[in-house]
Amino acid sequence: MESIAEYSAQSSEPGQPETGRPTTAPLLAVQRVDKRYPNGTVALEDVRLTIAPGEFVSLLGPSGCGKSTLLKMFAGIELPTHGHLRWWGQPFQTVGSPEHRMSMVFQEATLMPWATVAANVRLPLDLAHVPRREADARVADALAGVGLAKFGKALPRELSGGMQMRASLARALVTEPDLLLLDEPFGALDEFTRNRLDADLRALWQRRGMTVVFVTHSIYEAVYLSSRVVVMQARPGRIIAEVPIEGALERDDAHRVSVSFMQDCKTLSELITDANSASISAKETEVQS
Repeated sequence: MESIAEYSAQSSEPGQPETGRPTTAPLLAVQRVDKRYPNGTVALEDVRLTIAPGEFVSLLGPSGCGKSTLLKMFAGIELPTHGHLRWWGQPFQTVGSPEHRMSMVFQEATLMPWATVAANVRLPLDLAHVPRREADARVADALAGVGLAKFGKALPRELSGGMQMRASLARALVTEPDLLLLDEPFGALDEFTRNRLDADLRALWQRRGMTVVFVTHSIYEAVYLSSRVVVMQARPGRIIAEVPIEGALERDDAHRVSVSFMQDCKTLSELITDANSASISAKETEVQS
């Protein structure tokens, strides 16, 4: 198995980010990546992707298509079996420097139940030995940014599921990341809470100018949030399409019923349907043989 290694410059450059910033070298670059587990399962095959600074990219696809595996590779948690990845044009070891900061939000809030919300959010700063006065100021700013300014002294059990995810998001934001990775963070929430958190997340992305990669099963969520949607197909996991979302930069509830929103949802729905049909046909052929 190769270690996290170098990116080959043969892959294509991404387009202009929706934020309007000039396109520069890719923040994330993936070249011909495969992931095969010891039991023979091929999670990813020949994945090629570049993500520019300032983009909001959603990875969309059915369960088992390798979305979360790919995101974990972006976080350095998983290694590819074959292929190359680069972060900011460099190997993974450069991530975590003052110039290159990355945070990840998981499917569960993963808060320490015995600690206050503020202590949970401060954890990455404590581990980095940030002075307490500076850390407390950054925690207060992060909590205010996700609408939890008055809940720093609360325990996680005193919060709703949506508020716990806000606390988890604040913990990711407190390090002031340039790259934010999210693995279906709102999937277990009700539709109303999910829509509200999606709106808050997009506002945070615009305000902070960071790059976001977001894993989701929801077509509607992907279209609302993203500047680009990467569609994946299972068996084995691979990218089958990349769809730019040209909707308004400022998106509100009215945007969810706009013509452009519905058209983008239709396009993605057709891609997913075709991908699922192809996957089922391949599985039936495999069984027959």
